[in-house]
Amino acid sequence: MACIVPPSLCQTEDLGSENLQKLAKQLQFYKPPKPIDEVEENIEHVINDVPSSVNMRERRAAVLICLFEGPEGELRVILTRRSMNLASHPGDVALPGGKMEEGDEDESATALREAMEEIGLDSSLVQVVAQLEFFLSQHLLTVVPVIGLVSRIEDFKPLLNADEVDAIFDVPLEMFLKKENHRFEEREWRGWKYVVHHFDFESEQGEFLIWGLTASILIRAASVIYQQSPFFQAHLPDFQTLQRALHSVDSNVA
Repeated sequence: MACIVPPSLCQTEDLGSENLQKLAKQLQFYKPPKPIDEVEENIEHVINDVPSSVNMRERRAAVLICLFEGPEGELRVILTRRSMNLASHPGDVALPGGKMEEGDEDESATALREAMEEIGLDSSLVQVVAQLEFFLSQHLLTVVPVIGLVSRIEDFKPLLNADEVDAIFDVPLEMFLKKENHRFEEREWRGWKYVVHHFDFESEQGEFLIWGLTASILIRAASVIYQQSPFFQAHLPDFQTLQRALHSVDSNVA
């Protein structure tokens, strides 16, 4: 079974690779800035058109940042392209994931279940080692990124759910810190300007655009894992930084 207990209890030796073992031990000490429950208590002060009576669990989701070692020892992350038949974000690049369901014990369980449903990734191949801080989607979902490591990537035989996924591919995680293939798009939310990150990626499977929430999550994951800031700088905050700043101001006023 996948290791979904607290990271400090996971057996890093099960990962085989020395690099993955070191990464697992490093991430054991990562703590998100604020517990998600504490933040959710006050989200309605920032997103004031969401009724406080809404069950917060119904607005919670999780995604799986599934990492493995490439042929040259580099860390790579599994991504999908959403089906064009989906009502929400058709054709967009995404991490495996989705909304929490009643039977999910926690965000790790949600991420693993969704990965199995979307791409056929058996949870027994994944060792969950950390969770990042929550991210807020444009649909007002609190999204928790779950970092999982796969040491036996050769045992993963993708089985795509055609109703949800059109393609699966992988990219080097480090690309989300580099200037190459990166650009900004300026947008506005309730009078506040922010930037959206775009990364262009080309492989034998075609050309892919990684942007928005997925790009922001992977920038953060790469920053935490490589312990350095991106080599690009924006003149404005991204959507996540803007939301956290507004929440911080609102909390201080309250």
